This record gives sequence, structure tokens and C-alpha cells, in this order.
Amino acid sequence: MNAPAPKTIYLKDYQVPDYLIDTTDLNVDIHDGYTLVSCMLALRRNPAAKQAATELTLQGADLELVSLSLDGRLLEEGDYTFGEESLTIFNTPETFTLITITKIKPESNTSLEGLYRSRTMYCTQCEAEGFRKITYYLDRPDVMSEFTTKVIADKKYPVLLSNGNLIEQGDAGEERHYAIWHDPFKKPAYLFALVAGDLAHIEDSFSTSSGRAVTLRIFVEPKDLDKCDHAMASLKHAMRWDEEVYGREYDLDIFMIVAVDDFNMGAMENKGLNIFNTSCVLAKPETTTDVGFQRVEGVVAHEYFHNWSGNRVTCRDWFQLSLKEGFTVYRDSEFSADMGSRTVKRVEDVTLLRTLQFAEDAGPMAHPIRPESYIEISNFYTMTVYEKGAEVIRMLANLLGKENFRKGTDLYFDRHDGQAVTTEDFVTALADASGRDLSQFKRWYSQAGTPRLDVTDYYDEDAQTYSLTIKQSCPPTPECQNKLPFHIPIAMGLLGSAGDLPLYLQGSQPDFETSDNTHRVLELTDAEQTFVFERVQEKPVPSLLRGFSAPVKLNYAYSTRDLILLMSRDSDGFSRWEASQQLGLQAISAAMAAYQQERSLDGFSLSAQLVDAYRRVLQDASLDQAMVAYMLTLPSEAYISELADVIDVEAIHYSRQAVRKALANALADDFTRIYQSYDHRQPYAATADAIATRSLKNVALAYLMLIHDEGSIRACEQQYRHGNNMTDVMAALTQLVNSEAPLAQEYSLAALADFFGRWQHESLVVNQWLSVQAGCQLPDTLSRVRALLQHSAYDGKNPNKIRSLIGAFCNGNAINFHSGNGEGYAFLADQIIQLNRQNPQIASRLLTPLTKWKKYDHVRQQLMKAQLERIRAEPELSKDVFEVVSKSLA
Repeated sequence: MNAPAPKTIYLKDYQVPDYLIDTTDLNVDIHDGYTLVSCMLALRRNPAAKQAATELTLQGADLELVSLSLDGRLLEEGDYTFGEESLTIFNTPETFTLITITKIKPESNTSLEGLYRSRTMYCTQCEAEGFRKITYYLDRPDVMSEFTTKVIADKKYPVLLSNGNLIEQGDAGEERHYAIWHDPFKKPAYLFALVAGDLAHIEDSFSTSSGRAVTLRIFVEPKDLDKCDHAMASLKHAMRWDEEVYGREYDLDIFMIVAVDDFNMGAMENKGLNIFNTSCVLAKPETTTDVGFQRVEGVVAHEYFHNWSGNRVTCRDWFQLSLKEGFTVYRDSEFSADMGSRTVKRVEDVTLLRTLQFAEDAGPMAHPIRPESYIEISNFYTMTVYEKGAEVIRMLANLLGKENFRKGTDLYFDRHDGQAVTTEDFVTALADASGRDLSQFKRWYSQAGTPRLDVTDYYDEDAQTYSLTIKQSCPPTPECQNKLPFHIPIAMGLLGSAGDLPLYLQGSQPDFETSDNTHRVLELTDAEQTFVFERVQEKPVPSLLRGFSAPVKLNYAYSTRDLILLMSRDSDGFSRWEASQQLGLQAISAAMAAYQQERSLDGFSLSAQLVDAYRRVLQDASLDQAMVAYMLTLPSEAYISELADVIDVEAIHYSRQAVRKALANALADDFTRIYQSYDHRQPYAATADAIATRSLKNVALAYLMLIHDEGSIRACEQQYRHGNNMTDVMAALTQLVNSEAPLAQEYSLAALADFFGRWQHESLVVNQWLSVQAGCQLPDTLSRVRALLQHSAYDGKNPNKIRSLIGAFCNGNAINFHSGNGEGYAFLADQIIQLNRQNPQIASRLLTPLTKWKKYDHVRQQLMKAQLERIRAEPELSKDVFEVVSKSLA
């Protein structure tokens, strides 16, 4: 029989803590098989509490209490009581010192929360509620304390680290030693970090704008020491950028990063001691793809930026998670845009948002970026909180302008330094600094769902006026059936036959002082508004939502001719890419109609007009080559599925493939020219230009491999054999594995064996080997995945391995995961049931494909629902999995 349903926590029930903790003194004594944690807290009643407390409730999980004393008096059983995950102490005075000693077992902690063992080290992960697995504590973000931490361990773990600055270290007798760290900045427990291990490090320094010297260290296992240079360079770039763009200096004497192989997340911004998943810090050309290099740069910057947007100013409660994450994602996105191509970065971010976050908004886990309730907070580290949260910050930046946005963030940091605050506090600071009324804008924080903009237009040739009428709507969600209008910034322009037209918006002054008056931002605040432009001498094509200025779905009846004009002439790079995507969708929709009418897609052809438009893109020397690669890449199956009312798995897959093959045949000469002009002997560089050139060359190779030409297949195999960087090697291997051609399949078997033999001792590279096989779209891939579960390369306790194999198959291989017999659904349910007991966080995140069951045909709906019900029937279901399954079945 299942246990009672876990309790739901509501934002409306928030109350300030009864007690505050001024100082926290930790003594963490690590032994093989167990760790003793002594914790001394200086507590006082919170003057902001509604009434004076007479008891103290601390959170704790999986702890063995050794002793408990209050002001030097050892407490007995009648002085306290245990709850399910709590310890309540009775008759507590106004101020007192509490000392707890607990015993924990990091070696058997498979949840990877709190203190746990990973390979050669002990490490921690405390966000969101992991600190309670280390000691009893007020484990909530609005309780901020000054930490001093003593770490004691055997000398076989020579590196002992914690937050802040090192103040003392020495011998502890019997081949043991200690280190004491002090963090002068008050922080909540979720920002605590500790590492003890056999690690090597690289070291550098950074001079702040005020002249302070900061020591920088990146700690890794000794074998990975040659993969840290890119992360260090990224860190220094981020530190300088944050000073120049936001005026934020680093505040401690040392900044440290530790790379951990077993980690549930990407990285963690613990104050002064960032703990990273190895996949987000290790990089070198032989083992890391271009995407990997870019990810390291972005994640290193993200976690560093948290020092201010998350650490110095933190969240009052977990409902405010987007306060730090949305803001910091926006900051790291802008940093990456400044380091490379702004348009390319925008395309990448929007692709992620529209594919995954829009789907989340339309599914059972839909929630505002400031949720109203949760059962398990770990389930709300979502695309909505992070990516949509960043889009909301971007809208604020665009509405306020660069100068006022900077004034607003300066006021926010100055006003709330050292505090735990809310999203309301953030928006209020921006409003106060800019003088703008942002009250309507705040609806973005409280209303879930993706708004839809329906746009119609009218051109009056005699009056030379052009009218745009925009209606906004948002689908109902369980917590809100009738959405109020959002405040939506719509960046736009008008295109004539020769390009951008000047804009004379009725009732508004033209902007010639700061621009050529061909671009402006309309502010939509009503359910329906009409904007009239004057002095329009020809019927224009509207360029709408430039730069994707708001996270909305746009509906405007563009013709093929309109889209070709936008793709070739628009001054906004994002809009040119978006036009190419819409053209691709038109072609795929035509192929899907044929497929659904049971007409053969063999020899499916494209219009000469469409082929010519793509050819002009390939031949446009003015375009960034990365943009050409993106414009030639058709919308993904996941994005097409998100757009569909009912997902037709086979129609989407085979129709997209038919359009790809048609483009490959029509543009074969151009793709051959691009591929053959690339010099494979040039040394690897992770620069924007070099990445762009490789990207376009590998897109050309992917198209050529669809033709099944023997010369292209041999060229692909040669690229695999002789590639001098992992980007080219993986691009070639992926094409060989996915090709139906017998010669390619022959090559792929040899290449897979060769790849594993060469890289079997590099864990992150093996992850790529697992993923390329899990992502194979040829039949019977599930059998291959099942076999790989038993392979020596796979570790079912390592989150990176789980994501690389199970996650890659279930999230990224729709044609095989959604096989009509339901085997993919049963396979995923089996893995979730097993992981529920081992690592609930990873289990709940793997559930995502099954949560979308209502978007499929009736047969698949029943098969997916049956697996969700099987999971729900499991005894001792974790809060993480219970919440996702129960919402999915509601």
C-alpha cells in the first residue's frame, strides 16, 4: 500500500523564520565509511516573526543524531522530538547556542545530495535542500549565516576545500590533516560547499578594476589537468565582463572550481567554491566538440555571475528561484553573445526555448516563472524558470533601454546586498530607477502559458497608410482560466522591395537621432491594438518579433514570397533565420499531407523558387557561416511536434527526411563545393569564425550523406579517421551511424569499435559514444540501447551516463522511442522505477517524454498512460517522481 500523498507547499503560506542563525561553525570529520558532523549555531529569535517562538524546528534527513546540547546542557529525549524530516527542540530561549553532532554515510549516498563520495573525492550538492542531509539546520534560503568550516580527513585526500578564504591548515595526527575556511559573507545553507579529495589544480590570477588580486584555481583529477585552460580563460573573461557591463567586482581573495564526475546538475554557484559537473569544465580539441567548448564558456560564466545575482542577493524562498536563475541566464546569454556572434547566440537560445519550454508551457507541468505551489522543489529547476525567466529579463532590458536597465540593476544590488528577496523586489528596483510603470508587466511572473499573437494588416494605397492589428491570447491553465493581457514588446520593421522602410508610427515621433528609423519596439498592452504607419509608399512585408523580442507564438499569414524577401533582405539576422524556418515548415507540411494521404515520398521535390532561395543563402558571402548553417538546418522533429495539436510521429519523421533529401539532391553541387573547399589540416581553434566554418562544412556533409553517393560516404569515413578534433570526428561518426547505405553501415561498425578502443578511459568522450548510438534513427535502436546498459562503458549510478544513453534515446529519438508497440515507454518506466529508489532527481527528470502523452494518438496515449500508472503504483514513490506522475495523470 502506498504512503500518503506528499504535502504540497504554497507560496501564499510563506512566513518568515521564527529564528535566525548569526554564525555557523561546522566541523566535518571524514572517515572511510562514515563522517561525523559537529555543528554549532548561534541563534536568536527573529524580530520580524509574528509572535515570539518557544520552540525551534530544524530540517534533517538521513541523519543519525549522536548528541544535542543547548547552551552547554546536553538535551535528553523529552527536550526534543523528531518529525519525518525534522527535529523540534522545546523551550528555546531568545538567544542561545546549539551544538548538534550527527553521523552520515557519504559512500552510500546515491541521491548525490548533501555530502557524497564521487570517485577520488568527497563533495557536496546542497541546492535546493541538500544541506539537511549533512546536519540539522534551518534549511531555507531566507536564513543567512556567516560560516566557518573545519574539514578533517586522511592525508590520502590532500585537498580540503570549503567556502570563503583559507584561514588555517595543519596536521590532525595519525596521518590526518585539517583546513579551516571562513566565509565573511552571510549565505543560506544551499550555498555551502565542501570538497576533500586527491586532486590536482591549475592556478591563475585576476586583477579587479579596483586593483585587488584574486587567486583563481580549477581542481580536477590529475588525469584531467590538460583540459582546464579553456575554463580558466572563460572565467577571466567573465570576471572582466561583469565589471564592465554590470559594475560588479569579485569579493573574496580566492575563486575555486572543482570538477566532479557524479553530479545531478550542470554546476553549482557555491560562494567562492563552485562545484561543476566535469562536462561543464573539461575541454580540449581532441575530446570536446565545439558545442562542448561553448557550453563550458557559458556555464563557467553563469556560475561566476551568480556571485552577485544569486549569492550576494539571494532568494527569499524557492518560489523566487527565477529571481536568480532567470536573471543569471540572461546575463550569461549576453556574455556569450559578446564573446561570439550575437545573432547566432540568439538563434540557439530561441531554438531551445521554442522546442522545450513552449512544450513545458503546454503540458501538465506548466507553471508561471514564479510558481504558486510545489511538492518537490527539485522539479522546478525547469526551462520555464531558467529560459523563460531569462526572456522576461530580456523584455525588461529592451523596454527600459540599456542605460535605465543598468541603473535598475545597480539599484537592485545596492538596495538588497546581503538580503534574501523576491521577484517583486527586482522589478520594483527597475521601476524605481527608470520611472517606468511595470505593474502590468509583472503578470509575466504570475501567469503560466505561452501567449499567442494573431496579426492582421491592411494597406491603404491611396492614404499610404499601413495598419497592423495585433490580438493577444493565452491558453487557460488549471490555476488560471482567464488570463489578463500581458505587456509585450514587439520589435519590428517594414520591408519594401528594396529592403527596410522608414517607420512613421501614427502618434509617435520618428527616431533619427539613434537609428535610421527602420526599427522600433511596439508595446502591446491591450487584448487587441492597432498600430498605424504613415507615409508607406508601397505595400510592405512586416518583419515581426525581431530578435524574438518576446516569448510568444506569432501567427501571421506570410506567403512564400514574403518569407523569401525576409530571408534575403531583412536587416535583422534573427528574422532572416526565422523566415528560413517558416519556409522549411511549409515544405515539411506539404510532405506530411502527402504522407498522411498514403502517397509515396520517394522523389519528393521542392519548388524551384524555394530551392533558389536556399541556394542564394549558400552563396551569400556577407552572411556569417554559422548563420548559413542554421538557415540550412530544417526545424527539428521536436519543434514540429510542439506545433502540432496531435503529434503524428511517423509523418513528421519521414516528411522531414524527405525534404532534407530533396534539398540534398537539389543543392548537391553547392554542398560539395563547401565541403571540398574546407581545409581539414588546419589547426583547431575554438573561435567564433572557426566554429562557424566547421559548422557549415558539417551541415554540408550531413546533406551529402543523404544522397548515398559512394564518394561522400568515403569522404565521411576519412573525416572520421583523420579528423584532428572531436567536432569533426563526432560529426562524421553520427552520419555513418545514421546512414542506411550498406557501405556507411559497414564503416560505422568499424568506427564505433575503433572509437571506444581509443577513448574508453575518457569518461566524457564515452558519453558521446553512448549518445550517438542511442540517437540512431534506424530501426531496432532500442535493442542496441538495452545492450549498452550491460556494457562496461555504462554506469547506472552516474547521471552523465544515464543522460547520455537513456535520456538521449527517450528525449532525442522520437521515431524509435514512440514505436507503435510501446516498448520504448515500458523501457523508460523500468528505468524510472529503478532510479526512483536510487536518485529521485534524475528519475523525475527522465519522466518528461511520458508527461506529454495527451498530445499523441489514442493508441499511444493508452500505452503511455499505462506506464505512468505503473510508476504511480510503485510503493515508496519519491516526492520528485510522485509530483510529476500525479500531475501528468490529473
